[in-house]
Amino acid sequence: MCMEHFTKEIISLQERLAVFPVYHQLNPRLSQEEFERRMTTMMQYKNYHLLGIFSGERCVAISGYWIGHKLYCGKYIEPDNVVVDREFRSMGIGEILQKKLEQIARENACEVMMLDAYLDNEGGHRFYERHGYVRKGFHFVKNLSE
Repeated sequence: MCMEHFTKEIISLQERLAVFPVYHQLNPRLSQEEFERRMTTMMQYKNYHLLGIFSGERCVAISGYWIGHKLYCGKYIEPDNVVVDREFRSMGIGEILQKKLEQIARENACEVMMLDAYLDNEGGHRFYERHGYVRKGFHFVKNLSE
């Protein structure tokens, strides 16, 4: 696996749907059909983007990201659904993705990077803390569809 890795903004719906197998590793309960519906809706928002890391033709990591404003922090970038393919973990791919997201944040004059990480993702927590993120609170969810 000596192949060179490169980052690519994933723009078209067809390209976005092609990364479903990588995303599915993070959220295995989400069907491909629901992924397509949600991605189609999200593409309508101008502040949502999708970034991929590729090894040749293969997508080995993805991160959506939102750019917006909040009262408490000003302009921010929020990496969303960050996933490195299981076969490519511990190979520096997360580092490449993190650096690219930080570059995008600086190019967009963001003051803050913020993200959510699942409580059971302790490896992710350690990774983000090594990269300067600090724990600030809890993310609460109330399911209204049940």
